[in-house]
Amino acid sequence: MNRTLILASTSAYRAALLRRLGRDFLQIAPDCDERALPGEPVATQARRLAAGKAASVAASHPDALVLGSDQLAERDGQPVGKPGTHAAARAQLAAASGRTLRFHTAWCLIDVASGQRWQGCDLTRARLRMLDAASIERYLERERPYDCAGSFKSEGPGIALFERIDSSDPTALIGLPLIAVAAALRAAGLEVP
Repeated sequence: MNRTLILASTSAYRAALLRRLGRDFLQIAPDCDERALPGEPVATQARRLAAGKAASVAASHPDALVLGSDQLAERDGQPVGKPGTHAAARAQLAAASGRTLRFHTAWCLIDVASGQRWQGCDLTRARLRMLDAASIERYLERERPYDCAGSFKSEGPGIALFERIDSSDPTALIGLPLIAVAAALRAAGLEVP
């Protein structure tokens, strides 16, 4: 089946992951309000945003398969966002030292022509080792992960920050659970790989 696949995301990380599946795709920025709703659990917000991103792009592409995704992190039930700055990243890593972060990586695939949807949410538990101030500074100077929830990139030197990572899909922590997404793409009629 030769259908247009669209990634409803501007994330370079998600695009790199999706390329692993060997499919051509378009990448289009979604128009979706990403603010949390009052009292909304982090996992629920991730699922809502993944579906909202896919739906916002699907509205103007009637024959496409549209994939939306969102990842949110939490520590002790509270959201942990992208730090944006060195100081905020330092504070995030210091607060997470010796603790477990939970990453909710949600995805939603919409077959716009049929209206069919496939969706899911991977939970990854990432336990950081005890980090001293010097280790945090060395890491931040080297990696500069200011656009990453939790202030690290597990696919790079950030992997050395951890004691343990538990997940059903190792790509989920990077931003897109490819095992589930590949199954959904096959269910939608695409050959993967």
